[in-house]
Amino acid sequence: MATVALLFAVAVVAGCVDTIAGGGGLITLPALLMTGMPPAMALATSKLQATGGSVTATLFFLRRQAIQLTAHRWAIATTFLGATLGGWLVLTLDASLLARLIPFLLMALGTYFALSPQVGQMDQQQRLGSTPFALTIAPLIGFYDGFFGPGTGMFMALAFVGLRGYNLTKATAHTKLLNATSNVAALLYFMVFGQIDWRAGLAMFVGQLLGALLGGRLVLKHGPWLIRPMITGVCFVLALRLLLAPPP
Repeated sequence: MATVALLFAVAVVAGCVDTIAGGGGLITLPALLMTGMPPAMALATSKLQATGGSVTATLFFLRRQAIQLTAHRWAIATTFLGATLGGWLVLTLDASLLARLIPFLLMALGTYFALSPQVGQMDQQQRLGSTPFALTIAPLIGFYDGFFGPGTGMFMALAFVGLRGYNLTKATAHTKLLNATSNVAALLYFMVFGQIDWRAGLAMFVGQLLGALLGGRLVLKHGPWLIRPMITGVCFVLALRLLLAPPP
């Protein structure tokens, strides 16, 4: 019971951090592994609780009209397909190359946000329309989330800022929309294969819900002033974690 209570508290913190900057798995997956849970079950259980946070954050932003749902209906569909394909391929392909490459991409992303204080302050001219974005970037990031996962939120946010021209607050809201989509796709896959610890996962699901609501309020209240340093910090911490101990 004490372990479940601790995992619940961990999920609250992770849900808040993940809603603001992504990288919640950096907190939850190690916590699950520390309980002695097998790696495959820890990954599946982490995806269950992450779904709670991302879906809750998405609903929060929808109620606050921070998400343009109809404009991203194709991106939702292609993200789902990409994540499903990634979840399938993870059983047959070796993700170790990504484990070695992604930390350096994350450090580059963190440095970019740290040294570009004007990025994401306001909407900019878009470089990619909604349909090309849905046919290229959305399925690629969905595939990455299903196949590997760490840093997905940061990559999505950068895509929305750099290619769609969104400010950081708007990018964060839409990142949660696509992240929720890829999480649901992966969760359905894990449910079929029965790798989830439901007791721990549901407790963390509730914790993620509470953390996501708190994170969503902070995003809308503080905007780029909170999001930019959070993304920068999470990028470097996640990169360090991957360099020292790649995910199972």
